[in-house]
This record gives sequence, structure tokens and C-alpha cells, in this order.
Amino acid sequence: MPKNQLIMNSQSDKIQKLLNSKAALSPFSSAEIRKVEAEGGCGVIGLASTERLPGRHLLSALYQMRNRGNGKGGGIAAVGLSAQHLGTTQAILDNNYLLAIAYLDKQCQVEVERDYIHPLFEIDHMHGMPHVEDFKGIPGIDILPPEVCLYFVRVKSSAYEVFRDQHNLASLSQSAIEDEMVYQNSYRLNLAFYASIGEKRAFVLSHAKNLLVLKMVGYGDDVIRYYQLEEFPAHVWIGHHRYPTKGRVWHPGGAHPFVGLNEALVHNGDFANYFSMCEYLAQRNIHPLFLTDTEAAALIFDLFARNYNYPLEYVIEALAPTTERDFALLSQEKQVIYEMIQKTHIHGSPDGPWFFLIAQSLIENATPFYRLIGITDTSMLRPQVFALQKGEVSIGLAASEKQAIDAALKSLAEEDGRFWPCADYYWNARGGSYTDGGAFIFTVQPQPNGKATLTCTDKFGRAIYKRQEKPYADFKAILGSRFPTQAFIDLPSDKLFAWVKQKSFEWTYEQMMEFLAALNQNAVDDYHIQRAIEVTSKLIDYAGSTQYMRQSCLQALFHQSLSDLIETIARQPTFSYAYLNFKSERPYPLIDTQTLIIDARGFPAEGENSLALEIVKMVKRGFKRFMIVHCQGQRFIGNGLGAGSQGIRIDVYGSSGDYLASGIDGATIFVHGSAQDQLAQIMKEGTLVVHGDIGQTFMYGAKGGKAFVRGNAAGRPLINAVGKPRVVINGTCLDYLAESFMAGDPLKGGGFVIINGILLNEEGGITELDTPYAGSNLFSLASGGAIYLRDPGRKVGEEQLNGGEFQEMTNHDWELILLYLEENFRLFNIPIARLLEYEGKTLEFKDVYRKIGPLHVRILQEEEAWVRGKGRSP
Repeated sequence: MPKNQLIMNSQSDKIQKLLNSKAALSPFSSAEIRKVEAEGGCGVIGLASTERLPGRHLLSALYQMRNRGNGKGGGIAAVGLSAQHLGTTQAILDNNYLLAIAYLDKQCQVEVERDYIHPLFEIDHMHGMPHVEDFKGIPGIDILPPEVCLYFVRVKSSAYEVFRDQHNLASLSQSAIEDEMVYQNSYRLNLAFYASIGEKRAFVLSHAKNLLVLKMVGYGDDVIRYYQLEEFPAHVWIGHHRYPTKGRVWHPGGAHPFVGLNEALVHNGDFANYFSMCEYLAQRNIHPLFLTDTEAAALIFDLFARNYNYPLEYVIEALAPTTERDFALLSQEKQVIYEMIQKTHIHGSPDGPWFFLIAQSLIENATPFYRLIGITDTSMLRPQVFALQKGEVSIGLAASEKQAIDAALKSLAEEDGRFWPCADYYWNARGGSYTDGGAFIFTVQPQPNGKATLTCTDKFGRAIYKRQEKPYADFKAILGSRFPTQAFIDLPSDKLFAWVKQKSFEWTYEQMMEFLAALNQNAVDDYHIQRAIEVTSKLIDYAGSTQYMRQSCLQALFHQSLSDLIETIARQPTFSYAYLNFKSERPYPLIDTQTLIIDARGFPAEGENSLALEIVKMVKRGFKRFMIVHCQGQRFIGNGLGAGSQGIRIDVYGSSGDYLASGIDGATIFVHGSAQDQLAQIMKEGTLVVHGDIGQTFMYGAKGGKAFVRGNAAGRPLINAVGKPRVVINGTCLDYLAESFMAGDPLKGGGFVIINGILLNEEGGITELDTPYAGSNLFSLASGGAIYLRDPGRKVGEEQLNGGEFQEMTNHDWELILLYLEENFRLFNIPIARLLEYEGKTLEFKDVYRKIGPLHVRILQEEEAWVRGKGRSP
């Protein structure tokens, strides 16, 4: 038998016996399952750290994503807990199952313990979860959350022997049998005390070793507040807003996270094949009780990981199968294995838009370790972003929105100087890809010396972020230092910025802070204030090289320096600068050119009192120039300005939210950093500049305007765009670029996209990406416009053009895009001469840029020529 077949069939007899032992668990036929549709859009966040972090650091991130929830279901999971906070010993925490039971009816506790705990388990410790005395003291909680009791239990030897012999499981390991006993006992307890369609008195929250789930009818941050988790530490955390989007919900058991055994899973999205997944599980004697799609996903993960004992790579492949061109680019060995996995498990693979975050607690060779796993579906239809910060304490994060990650890091940095408010590295996953598999795993491994290590790998086990690490400094110590006023070089902003760039290569953090302090101290009038803002903004935008400082640390210093300067202006507005926050009186401009600085803190993400509507109101009062600082995920910035908004400029600092610049018709918006999803949708006219990466569905349905992106785009940029949008993306995008593009002829005023396929690295140089475009759907189904792809290595093939074709790159094409590459140079300092270099040689533009146009244009032109040749008008 071939080796790969042995891998798939190994221990099949043991597995089948384990599945057979579940046969008596069926509570109802699969026909009783009801599919209930609801819109997906949940807010999720997860973090994994080498040091246990208290739950309060999730509060701001979850609170800022409340617009992704509805108060009907929230929850958290914590892994790698503190024995001290649970009143027990480390040995008990590591070796006992932590059985967390939620009591809605406290009167049934005696019955639950009598029938479902004492017969099977020895109880080594009990711990009642503390909570606030009056739940009504937390605004928005309308339903009393459950009382939670934690039982630290061991399986009784007598019960173990009965279960083993009853189900003929002697060939399995003791730990595998005990795991199944715990799983099945929890199932029976839930069936007896928490029927999803009947009485609800108690249910099991979680039952793994060193893993705890808490959830309720409310928001995720409400869970932290109610159960007083602000000081509760854990190595891994996940949090979730909103209830499941399929099934019977709006009860505490129906909230995320859901558990299999060793993992807790939350997800954003929903499944089109929920019924099929339940049928797949039923064939293996597994029957969801809470009737939600998320529960089915957790049970399938547990089936693959624990019952089938697949490696994590195979578990991810079974959930998010690799297809099409990505499959063809896998090694032959992986293709054989993956094909077997898909044939066996395709009916259990979630189909639809989804993004999973999974917290996992495992033991290997008697040593515990913890994981945070993020997996995205193969179509990448739900937003996701990952981040990594490595230093004395390392942390990995994943969330629905980048702004949530930044909020968590900011919370940490304000308390602990070993953290910085910016991650070293942010990225998106390309679902089901041959490059990274669309999944990333943060693994925390405790060490004998009491410390822990953090590794980040992709689906295939390859390490992420291999750059040479530059030192951190203590963030709080630097900010708390006082720097003397020094003699200052009185240069215009452009020359001063050039001087700082040169000096910063050799500077330390302290020297940089001395310069920034002096820059602000000299800002005593409008000219010097403007100079300080311009220089600091250019430093924020600059991704240049330094010898001793990290870019992530520098970004934090630059933003803090800008914040200090804004506080000075807030105390004493000037002729050129006005200031506004959520509570202050609304000013009128003194002159047409006065800049209004808006502190975004306190403004809701959306709604009547939102930041977006405040900007509209201030435009109506006469302001045309805006600085938006301290953004915290506020959406729709720049929306609603109306037609003919030329002359309006908005500069955005911080973590801006979704839909920025959507619908603009003439305005100019600069984002000083990375941006999120749905930017510039249905944009008609104006300019958008992003000094970083952008998220999903950029410029969806756009009709015109210019956009320049320094970094990468996530999935589906410019789909269904029409008219004349002109876009430069200096990096790449995940997939589905310009799908159904309908932008006419670029040489006759139509639209186009330039993809440069480069990375601006921390050494201040330009790095070629492995390929300028890795996806399978480049310009798919497009009927107009063009893609100008910088591809001197000819790495993109025709098989990636789903409806497009390579066309001749003419002098007229080069003259057209040269104008935009020149503007791109002015914005991002990316020389055109460098773009024309490849492998140390300078090439002609025709050998560097390739033009991709819609396939049907050529066919229509041929038809037209044939008709004219027949002497008839077309």
C-alpha cells in the first residue's frame, strides 16, 4: 500500500471504534435541524503572548468593534491560565480537565453534580467565577448571565474501565479514551439540562485542560466586565461579538465561542452548506445540540484534530480545500494527500464566507503548549488581518479589523514599556493558497525556566517574519523622559525632513525623541507649527532605514510626538489651526485656509453622532482642510461631502475604519498609515493616497478618481468598477483584482490599474515580490479598462487571466502610465528608474510592464474588421 494511503488509513479501526462509541448520543434526527438565515458581520479578535496578559487589554478592541455586534451574544476564551487566579496548583491546572458549567438555574447544581460529575470524576478543586453583584450596573445587559462553576476533575479509574470495555477501546491510549469520556459526558449533560428548543437550566461552557470559555447574551466586552476578568491572565485570548448566523440563537449557549474538546472557536461569516455539514457529522455519530453553524465548525475541527488525529496542516486543508491553480502549484506529494483529504471530507468543509479564530490547549510529551489559529475561507469573503510584534515579550494578534489590533497594542503599551502601540508586521491571508495556505498559527511554548516562546507559522509550518531583529527600547521610559531644549536647525520642512532622514540612520530612540521634543518646543507660531506637522507627517509616512531603531517603534514615537503637538494647539488654537473634539464647541473657520484638527476619540464608529457626519457638518460651516487624529476605527470618513467637493483635503492619522473615501466626488484624502476594508467604494472623482496597505473590496463599483497605495491590497479590489478610475498599487493584491472591470479604453479616457509588485523594506530599499500577482483571477470577466502589470520576470501566466489577455504595450500606454508613476514617485519616493530595473539591469518599459486587457475586445475588433471587409458597416 502506498505511503500516503497508509497515512490516511492509519489506525482506522481505532478511529471507527471511537466514532461508534458516540452512537447512543443522537438526540433527534437531522431532519429536525432548521436553517435560519441572518446577516454575518461579527467582530472577532485573538492574541497570543509569551507572557500571560490580563483580560482588560481586550476591552478597548472589543468595545471599538461593537458596531459589528448586536448585544445578543458575546463571549471569550482564555488558554494558558494562571493557577493562582483560579485558587489551585499548577499541577492541577495542567493535568486536570477544567469543566466549566454555566448555571441559569442554580437549583439544578446538586442534580448536575450528582448525575454528571461525581459518577465519572474525582474533583480536586472547585472555583466559582466571580462576577459583578448587579448585572444591571453594566449598560446593555438585559438578561442575567449564568452563574459559572469551575470543576477541576480527573476521570475515575472505575468509570474509565467501564467505558473502555463497553466500547471495545482497549487499543486506544488512556488519554484518548478519557478525552472521549469527557466529551460525551458534556454532551449528555447539555442534552438533559439545555435543550436548544426546550428548557434551559445549565450547560457546559468548556471542558479541556487549561482552557476556559465564558459567554452570555451581551457583547464580548460585557463578558470581561461581568465576570471581572480585567485582572485575569492568560497566554491566549479570543473574543467575539454577535450571535451565530445560522440556527436557533439569542440564548447564552448559542453565543460564541463553541468548543470541541481542546479548542474554542469563534467565526465571522456563515455557511451555505450548514445542513450538509450536519449530515456529514451525523454519519459519524456527532449531532450538534445548539443548532448553529459555528457549533458545527467546532465539532468538525475536533473530529479532524482529535478523532482522526490529523496534523494541523491536514485539518486546515479539510476545512479550506486548496483548489484550481493553487492546487496545481503544490508539490506532487501534497497534491496526492490533499486530493485524498478532499475526496473524503469535502461534504464537511464549510462553504461560504467565513474567518475562524481558534484558541487551543494541547499537551505533547507531557509538556503543555497553546495556540491561536486563524483560518480564512478560500474565497476570502470575510475581512481578516494578522499582526506580530517580537521583543522581550512577543505577541501575535488576529482580528476582523486592524484597528482592533492597534487598540489592544495601545492598551498594552500604556501599561508596559515592553510593548509598543504598533506591530512590527501586519498582513492578510490568501485563503486556500499555495503560498501560505490562508492560515497562520501562533504557538506559545512554556519553557522550564518559567518563560515562554512564541512562533508564528503558516499552514505549511513555515516561519513568518524572519527579518533581523533590531532592539526595542522601553516605550514608557522614553515617553516619560524630559528632553532639554536644544539649538534647533531652522530649515524649511522639506530640507529639515531630509536632514532627519540622514541623521536617523545612526540615531538611537533617545536621540530621535530629543529631536521630536525640540521640533515641538520650537512650534511657537503658525509657521513653525505647520513645519512641525509637515515634518512629523513625513516621518510617519517614511519607511526608511535605521541602524538601531525599528520602524514599529519609530511609528509609535512619531504618532506620540504629533499627539503632543495637537494637545498644544488644543489649549491655544491659532489663526491657521482650529481644534475640535467630541465635547467641545463647534468653531467656524477664521479664514478659508484654516485647518480644523478633529480629535476622533469619543466619536462613535457610525450613526448620528459619528465622526463622518461631524466632518460633513464642519464642511457646511466652511472648513476645507481637516486633520483627523487618534482615529479608532471610525467608519465612513469622507463620505457624504456631496458633488463638487474639490478643494477639500482630509488627512487621517491613527486606525481609520471601513468605507473611508467611499462616494467621494472631488475631495482629496491622505491616510497616513494602513487602511481597512471597503475604501473608496463608488468613488466618482478626487484623490486617495494611502501610505500603507488596504483591506478588502477597495474601490468596489468606483466610477472615477485617482488612488495611490504604497503597499498591498487584500482581496477583490476594483471589482465592478466603471468609468475612469486610475489606480497605482505598489505591492500586490491577494486575488480577484478588477473582476468585472468595465472602465472603457484607457487610451481614450478609460480606467486602469498599475501593479508594481514591489515591497518597500525596512532597509529603505525596494524588494521584488516573489510574483507580482499570485492569484488565479486577474482581471476576470472584465469588459473594459486595463491592468498595467510590472512583471519583468514574466512570472504571471495566461492561466491567471480569467477573461483577460496580454496585449501589446505601446508608447501611448507608457506615456499614459508614466504620468501616474511620476506622481507615485512624488508621493512615495519610488523612483521610476528603479522600477525599470530588474536583476541589476535597466530595461525598456516594454520589457518591464505588461498590458492586460479584456479578451472580448480583440474578438470584437476582429469581427469589426471582417464586417468592414465585406463592405458593410458594423
